[in-house]
Amino acid sequence: MGSIFSAIGRGINAIISAIANVIMTIVSVITSIIVTIFNVITDILCCRCGSRKRTRTHSSSGRRGFGRRRGGATY
Repeated sequence: MGSIFSAIGRGINAIISAIANVIMTIVSVITSIIVTIFNVITDILCCRCGSRKRTRTHSSSGRRGFGRRRGGATY
Protein backbone atom coordinates (compact mmCIF):
# COMPACT_ATOMS: atom_id res chain seq x y z
CA MET A 1 0.00 0.00 0.00
CA GLY A 2 2.88 2.37 0.75
CA SER A 3 4.27 2.06 -2.75
CA ILE A 4 0.85 2.84 -4.26
CA PHE A 5 0.52 6.05 -2.24
CA SER A 6 4.11 6.93 -3.08
CA ALA A 7 3.43 6.49 -6.80
CA ILE A 8 0.26 8.60 -6.55
CA GLY A 9 2.22 11.30 -4.68
CA ARG A 10 4.95 11.28 -7.31
CA GLY A 11 2.35 11.58 -10.07
CA ILE A 12 0.66 14.52 -8.37
CA ASN A 13 4.07 16.14 -7.80
CA ALA A 14 4.94 15.70 -11.49
CA ILE A 15 1.64 17.24 -12.60
CA ILE A 16 2.04 20.23 -10.27
CA SER A 17 5.64 20.71 -11.41
CA ALA A 18 4.59 20.62 -15.07
CA ILE A 19 1.85 23.20 -14.46
CA ALA A 20 4.30 25.41 -12.54
CA ASN A 21 6.83 25.20 -15.38
CA VAL A 22 4.19 26.20 -17.93
CA ILE A 23 3.13 29.18 -15.78
CA MET A 24 6.76 30.23 -15.31
CA THR A 25 7.34 30.06 -19.07
CA ILE A 26 4.25 32.17 -19.78
CA VAL A 27 5.31 34.79 -17.22
CA SER A 28 8.83 34.83 -18.66
CA VAL A 29 7.52 35.39 -22.19
CA ILE A 30 5.18 38.18 -21.07
CA THR A 31 8.00 39.86 -19.14
CA SER A 32 10.31 39.64 -22.14
CA ILE A 33 7.67 41.19 -24.39
CA ILE A 34 7.06 44.07 -21.96
CA VAL A 35 10.80 44.75 -21.59
CA THR A 36 11.24 44.66 -25.36
CA ILE A 37 8.40 47.15 -25.84
CA PHE A 38 9.94 49.54 -23.31
CA ASN A 39 13.36 49.16 -24.95
CA VAL A 40 11.92 49.98 -28.36
CA ILE A 41 10.11 53.03 -26.98
CA THR A 42 13.25 54.33 -25.27
CA ASP A 43 15.31 53.66 -28.41
CA ILE A 44 12.85 55.65 -30.50
CA LEU A 45 12.86 58.54 -28.03
CA CYS A 46 16.65 58.55 -27.74
CA CYS A 47 17.10 58.39 -31.52
CA ARG A 48 14.77 61.33 -32.00
CA CYS A 49 16.55 63.41 -29.38
CA GLY A 50 19.98 62.29 -30.57
CA SER A 51 19.21 62.89 -34.23
CA ARG A 52 18.11 66.45 -33.52
CA LYS A 53 21.31 67.20 -31.65
CA ARG A 54 23.48 65.42 -34.21
CA THR A 55 21.76 67.13 -37.13
CA ARG A 56 22.30 70.56 -35.61
CA THR A 57 25.95 69.97 -34.78
CA HIS A 58 26.62 68.25 -38.09
CA SER A 59 24.98 70.96 -40.18
CA SER A 60 26.74 73.77 -38.34
CA SER A 61 30.14 72.07 -38.56
CA GLY A 62 29.45 71.27 -42.21
CA ARG A 63 28.78 74.93 -42.93
CA ARG A 64 31.96 75.97 -41.17
CA GLY A 65 34.01 73.45 -43.10
CA PHE A 66 32.46 74.50 -46.37
CA GLY A 67 33.10 78.15 -45.59
CA ARG A 68 36.74 77.45 -44.81
CA ARG A 69 37.17 75.63 -48.09
CA ARG A 70 35.81 78.62 -49.97
CA GLY A 71 38.00 80.97 -48.00
CA GLY A 72 41.06 78.84 -48.68
CA ALA A 73 40.34 78.75 -52.39
CA THR A 74 40.06 82.55 -52.69
CA TYR A 75 43.50 83.13 -51.19
